[in-house]
This record gives sequence, C-alpha cells and structure tokens, in this order.
Amino acid sequence: MNFSELSGQFNAGKQDVFPAVVLNSDGLTTIAESQAWVKQHQAELEQQLALSGTILFRGFPIASAEDFDQFTASFGYPNFLYKDSLSNAVRINFTERVFTANEAPKEVEIYLHNEMAQTPIYPDKIFFSCLAPADKGGYSPILRGDLLFNALAKSNSESASAFAEKGVKYTTIMPSENDPASGQGRSWKSTLNVTSLEQAEQKLARLGYSWQWLEDGSLKATTAALPAVRTLDCGRKVFFNQLIAAYMGWRGVREHHQDTLCFGDDSAIPKQWLEEIVALSNDYIFDVPWQAGDVALVDNNLAMHGRRPYSGDRKRQVLVALGAAKTNA
Repeated sequence: MNFSELSGQFNAGKQDVFPAVVLNSDGLTTIAESQAWVKQHQAELEQQLALSGTILFRGFPIASAEDFDQFTASFGYPNFLYKDSLSNAVRINFTERVFTANEAPKEVEIYLHNEMAQTPIYPDKIFFSCLAPADKGGYSPILRGDLLFNALAKSNSESASAFAEKGVKYTTIMPSENDPASGQGRSWKSTLNVTSLEQAEQKLARLGYSWQWLEDGSLKATTAALPAVRTLDCGRKVFFNQLIAAYMGWRGVREHHQDTLCFGDDSAIPKQWLEEIVALSNDYIFDVPWQAGDVALVDNNLAMHGRRPYSGDRKRQVLVALGAAKTNA
C-alpha cells in the first residue's frame, strides 16, 4: 500500500501528512475485494490515521450507500448510530449505519467542528463518502486540532490555557418539530430519542444538562462543562469542540455569543478570543476536493470538519457513517 500526494496537503513529505491519501493502485473492482484489502492493511491504516487525523481513499468502487456501508463495516469499529446521538442536525438514514451528512440548504455553510463535541456523547471515527460532488463548491474543510491548538498557544497563551483548564458549556434551543431549513433543526424529541417531556427531563438530568421549556414548546438546554481541549494518548493537545461552528454558524451567536457559549465555570468567553480562533483556523484548513467514490476516514478526536456552500443543478450527495471507540471488553 502506497500513500499519494494531493495539492495543498499540510506537512507534506512527513509521517503526519494531513490528509493522508490512498489511491486504489491495486485495481480493486468490487466491494468484497475492497473489504479484503482493508483487513489486509488495517494495522498500517490505523497507524497512519493516528498520525494524520484523516485518510482520503480515492478510486475505490463505492457507488451507493450499501457499498459505503460494507466498506466502512470492514474496519470493525463498533456502530455509533445517529438515532442514539444527541446531535441537533437533521439527517436522513439510507441504512441503519449510513445517513446524509446534513440536510441544511446548499447555501448554508457548516463551519468547522468535532462531531457532536457539543454533547457528552460523540463518535470516535467518522466516514464520509461522496457519491455525487456538487457542480460548484461543496468541498469539506478539515483541520487538525493539534495544529490549531499549537498556533493558539503561540498566539495567545492565556486563551489556550483558559480553554484547556475550564472547558466550555453550550446552550442550544431544540425546536418542538424538525426544521430541515436549519443546520441545527432537529427537534428535542428526535434529538433526545424520547416521546414526552418527562422522558426528556429524565434523560437531560442523567446527562448533566440544565434546561428550560419555552412558550413555543421548544427546549433550551445547557450542557455541563465539556472539554474544549483534549490530550490524546500520544500526548498531543488538540482543540476539540464546536466553538467555531457555534460562533460562526449557529443562529444569532455572533451577535450574542454569551447566550450560547461560556467557559465551564460559567465565566464569559471574550469575543475577541473567538474571533482569533476563527482567524487562526483559516491558516490550517484543507478543503477536500470531492470526487465521486471518495471516502474520507476522520479521527474525530484529532480533526475537525465542515461543509462549504455549493451551487448548481446536480444534488451534492455526501453520506456519513460513525464509529464508536473500540474496547478491550
């Protein structure tokens, strides 16, 4: 197995090149062959993923949700089903494991984030599959959290230390019904996988949330303190959160961020610190230039991702499957 080059990669020529790229140089033509290939090379792939944070597979025979399901299953990660998550994005399932990346309108940008880092439950791995790229735009920006944290520590050590030591709390409003026109439009019943207010409150209490029911039937919920920076087993400190996505993309947050974001000790996050993080992130973004059949495997602990707006008559189709952390149990 050989790794390939792609224009604009970070740390090109180094072991932790971002993203790593694997081409179908063995001429695999079926999913069965691809599954066997993954199992044959999995140890090397896992090693590279831990270094790079993202591996882009190009030229493999992925043409449907079912193909993608089988390809991702060959890695052996425990299933992390979307219905069991606390994500507030509206998604559509194709198989039990595979669902759309986001149903927000094509002109809406999904900003950089670690998947579900605004909740106490998040996946370990993320697979993306592009079945149909957009006519124009629609790239998926990705970013290595350790590169961003190192830049922040160098630029503003006070900010980096505060986020690392205090963590962050998120306040979200879940509507009473799904709103597909919003990137955060999943209803509280769907988000919490419940059918009544009583069940919702029991689950929120169990997960450490505080909450308030609003007059229109929506739910305002605030997390307990969650990590903003994590230290991986290898010792790398990574920016791990939804701060950029929340500040840039959640409705009304840029105007009144203090209503949605605060440090884990309830103290205020300076607006200029959030602006600085957004500005720094732009120096470390790699925009994945999707081709039909591409699969990207992202270590959610190490890399952020997002979605650029797109246009054209062709419907962009990028699907997702999630993997939980493997255990020794």
